Amino acid sequence: MRLRILPQEEQRYDTEGDWLWNDDALEIRVSREVDEEDPRYAMLLFVHELIEALLCRSAGITGATVDAFDMRHQQETEPGDDPAAPYHHQHVAAEAVELALADQLGVNWEHYLGR
Repeated sequence: MRLRILPQEEQRYDTEGDWLWNDDALEIRVSREVDEEDPRYAMLLFVHELIEALLCRSAGITGATVDAFDMRHQQETEPGDDPAAPYHHQHVAAEAVELALADQLGVNWEHYLGR
């Protein structure tokens, strides 16, 4: 597994967190601007992307499938929230873990989501 913190403009599309598999190696990308705002936010995004990627792989949902949906729904704040997303259940599960971690880190969830 590889975690990359990179400038927002280097993300593959307009997103703060992203994951992709290269064979059996998972790469998770988090925008540097998120880490600079609050390092806990980068940790939350990292965990969300990790859980989502692992659950998608377990369910046979490819990164290409997720990417295709995300690219078609870039105008939405969070494409995975859409019940039609092929990875909706995995996204919701990852968000539940993210919320639990936010609570443990003392992060205000509403503020985190609204930034």
